[in-house]
Amino acid sequence: MRVLFITSNRIGDAVLSTGLLRHVIATHPRARVTIACGPVAAPLFRAVPGLDRVAVLRKQPLARHWLALWRASVGVRWDWVIDLRNSAVSRLVWAARRSIFHPAAGMVHKVEELAAVLGLSPPPAPGLWIDAEARSVADRLLPSDGAPLLALGPTANWLSKEWPADRFAAVARTLTAAGGPLAGGRVAVLAAGGAEAERARPVLAALGPAGVDLTGRTDPLAAAACLERAALYIGNDSGLMHIAAAVGTPTLGLFGPGYPERYAPWGPRARVVTGSIPRDALLARLKAAGLAPIPLMQGIAVSNVEEAAVSLLRDAGGAVPAPVSMLNHNPHEV
Repeated sequence: MRVLFITSNRIGDAVLSTGLLRHVIATHPRARVTIACGPVAAPLFRAVPGLDRVAVLRKQPLARHWLALWRASVGVRWDWVIDLRNSAVSRLVWAARRSIFHPAAGMVHKVEELAAVLGLSPPPAPGLWIDAEARSVADRLLPSDGAPLLALGPTANWLSKEWPADRFAAVARTLTAAGGPLAGGRVAVLAAGGAEAERARPVLAALGPAGVDLTGRTDPLAAAACLERAALYIGNDSGLMHIAAAVGTPTLGLFGPGYPERYAPWGPRARVVTGSIPRDALLARLKAAGLAPIPLMQGIAVSNVEEAAVSLLRDAGGAVPAPVSMLNHNPHEV
């Protein structure tokens, strides 16, 4: 059975699509799979069972990247084409069966929207296949002293979705302090390279010796291998947040101008914290600024994140010192 699976260029959306891919592989274990996605997301799929190849869609002028995919695919008799990009390619190659994404009519979670492509209910949860290469990178980068590991994702692909660096550091210090739920723990800080790594520097500087610098040092699958070893992940609305949830790490996503109804981390060990300022008011500020990136996450208090983290750790089975009330349950737990 030959399957062509066309998914996202973006890491977060690509991760959320893995639930469908896992379903296809589970129900057709002898299938040979070709996955088409963008270059940033491509490493996520290198260990997929039954993988023939990852066709990397490098954006070209006049959408010529789609022409390249068509040329590479048109000579194959596909048993099943699953197109989550609603592209022309899926209609212009031979296929015994086609499943093509169409946007939902209302605001639903992306995992639910994707599940509708195959008519699946409940939707299959995202999950990643982590290979020995990625775990070897995690072995090299992470401390092996047995201390609990807190992971932070203090950056995002949009500056206005980034919680202030000093607040990330403050939460990390509280959680890893004596008497805290992760007492004596180390704090891994993850970010892409370049400008994102620079924006994460203040967090690492504030953490001192407790900090573990993973910025710009992992591809997405190696990041997954690191995150699966963490006791807790706290981060902005980003691809890293979805990776953490997909590997089963207790995940706390921080949302300001984003849409948790659609992009909350998915799973029973995932939660969101939103701020005191309504999203519409945040977006109005952005519009008034001429859409230039401006800080929009200050409405999330350090105390709220700390309480949500403690509550999440307790629900996930971690030892915590004192009960606190649950904050901002993920409405899409499965």
